[in-house]
Amino acid sequence: MRDKAPVWPAGVARHICDSLDSTNAHALRMAPRTPGPAWILAYEQSAGKGRRARPWVSPRGNFHATLLLHPKDAAPQVALRSFAAALALREALVAVSDLPQVFGLKWPNDVLLDGNKLAGILLESTSSGQGVAHLAIGIGVNLIAAPDASLVDEGALKPVSLLGETGLLVDPETFLTHLAAAYARWEDILTLQGFAPLRAAWLSYAARLGQAIRARTGAATHHGIFETIDATGALILRTAEGTLAIPAAEVFF
Repeated sequence: MRDKAPVWPAGVARHICDSLDSTNAHALRMAPRTPGPAWILAYEQSAGKGRRARPWVSPRGNFHATLLLHPKDAAPQVALRSFAAALALREALVAVSDLPQVFGLKWPNDVLLDGNKLAGILLESTSSGQGVAHLAIGIGVNLIAAPDASLVDEGALKPVSLLGETGLLVDPETFLTHLAAAYARWEDILTLQGFAPLRAAWLSYAARLGQAIRARTGAATHHGIFETIDATGALILRTAEGTLAIPAAEVFF
């Protein structure tokens, strides 16, 4: 039996919008006048974007939302929230589907359904001196429809939708409630216990762990065995030339 909607986390604002240019952009615009954490959901985006500022088009019925935070940590610690978001996203998907076995995590920030791309996470921030003033954690989930596979990069995973693969129709606002509750729990764990429990949990769901992958960093592509992630969240890749710690890259299977 699928979980009932949990209680919305205390102290977290919720903004439901019919249409926005981008939930991340809207979150960062409203950040200076929003003192606490807030979720922003849009049923439609006119200028959504993915990694490397690529345009991202997604229809009504899919999930487009951003969590706005005002972290006090140093930038490397702030970046670890991508792992909290990935774990929360997987947890919410399991809660609405009761299918824990089908969802995996792809480094650095995707959620997979039976090995295909279902959801992605994009962190953007504004700076304050040497630190981060405001953080936007953007999350997109193909609840009802996925982009055409011909539109993704060569070698990238096939995009799929929750409805298309499982037959489950989930309302974006219902999904948001599950996601907000799950994220609040992982944020508390990160704040109180550090990254170690998140690292252990993330690795337990990691796709292609111990297998050969490609990691593209700018103009360079590294081939090797995905060994683990380290205490900073970097990908540890064992190559013919030695072991590499890669803090940011696009990964191909």
